Amino acid sequence: MIASTEPNERIGRGRSRGLRLPFAAICYLQATPLLLILGFFFILPILMIIVVSFWDYDFAGLYPDFLTMNYTDTLGSWVTWKTYLNTLKFTVLTWALTLVIGFGVAYFLAFHIRTTTMQMVLFLVCTVPFLTSNIVRMISWIPVLGRNGLVNSALIKLGIVPEPIEWLLYSDFAVVLALVHLNTLFMVTPIFNTLMRIDRSLIEAARDCGASDWQVLWNVILPLAKPGMAIGSIFVVTLVMADFSTVQVMSGGQSASVALMMKNQMSLLQYPAAAANAVVLLFVVLLMVAAILRVVDIRKEL
Repeated sequence: MIASTEPNERIGRGRSRGLRLPFAAICYLQATPLLLILGFFFILPILMIIVVSFWDYDFAGLYPDFLTMNYTDTLGSWVTWKTYLNTLKFTVLTWALTLVIGFGVAYFLAFHIRTTTMQMVLFLVCTVPFLTSNIVRMISWIPVLGRNGLVNSALIKLGIVPEPIEWLLYSDFAVVLALVHLNTLFMVTPIFNTLMRIDRSLIEAARDCGASDWQVLWNVILPLAKPGMAIGSIFVVTLVMADFSTVQVMSGGQSASVALMMKNQMSLLQYPAAAANAVVLLFVVLLMVAAILRVVDIRKEL
């Protein structure tokens, strides 16, 4: 019986060997669905924007061509440079504030809340504002910061100021405040996940060696939290650079951003000029992300 089954086993092995694909081909087949999705929804639209950025246009329509006029008009205008600097100002201020606030909240949840259940409950509380849209949360600041809003009314009743403070609303302060409010959670989440992965024995070892709480924070926790800080920074930078509604509403039309400039160009049917601005903005954002990844190698740290 044993001898009679050997030929069948050899035939089965031969068939399986004949149908076996190379390992590299299997990897490419497994990655094909993701490549198709990314190619159709991500790469193809970017290529279309790049192509349209070289077209000609007027008030009547678009004309396929290969002109560098849109880029020369964009990069040669002092208004564009001023708008980019204004956008970078909002981005840097928002990034710095969200980093400080996000790290503080994540540190409190990770090291001062002992039970996992309470950590999850408090973390979910942080996500409650995201149950509403960004527009609703942004507009909710208007009755708070307005001339007759809650803040000015409280300050006048307490006798701190004799008259309402004008710069609380429709100013750069209001824009940065709304951007920090809208994007802080994108900094809290990755930092919290990174802090929860830190081995607590490292902290205990540092304290056993005589390190103070500040030394433990600076020499142990902060270096190990760099991946989460880098991921949160990428989220915040990309979101703020592409934001236009917050700048438009909270500044009362007194400040500008690159995304708002592109929105105005599209409303005037100047699609090639908006596409050129989009390409330049994408290049600037990629440079900023590359700078962040240059400082922190996320793949090595995780």
